[in-house]
Amino acid sequence: MKKINLFLSIALLISVMSFGQTIKKVKINDVLKMADTAISPLVINFWATWCAPCVNELKWFEKTVDEYKDKNVKVLLVSLDYGEDYPNGIAKFAKNKGYKAPIVWLNEADASMFCPKIDKKWQGTIPVTLMVNNGKGYREFYDHQLPEGQLRIALNKLVE
Repeated sequence: MKKINLFLSIALLISVMSFGQTIKKVKINDVLKMADTAISPLVINFWATWCAPCVNELKWFEKTVDEYKDKNVKVLLVSLDYGEDYPNGIAKFAKNKGYKAPIVWLNEADASMFCPKIDKKWQGTIPVTLMVNNGKGYREFYDHQLPEGQLRIALNKLVE
């Protein structure tokens, strides 16, 4: 029995190492708490591996937000992937794309419950982004893809 447990522990460690980052499972209230208690400007992007506009947008997020590191801007990527893709499918995808931002998986099935908690106008489509700067009372929701130029404009508003 100890050999089996040791084998499983080693297998888990190898899978985490091979996929890069660990993907934490969260509920919508966890995401809200992160937004409400963030001490630096925070960009929360809701996306999925199967969503082409999401994947296209994330390359801009990785590149552009890095340019704001002197403003202490943080990014949180919230995956809305299906349960069967958690955690290895999401982690493998992120590693293959070279994503460095922290990723969490939203363990919620009822979009009609969790979407309005983020913003009343969110109808469940993705990608969407919430930008929060609690230090200046700033909270803005974008219910569409943010091309690189629009992302820069939004980030400037977040940190000004």
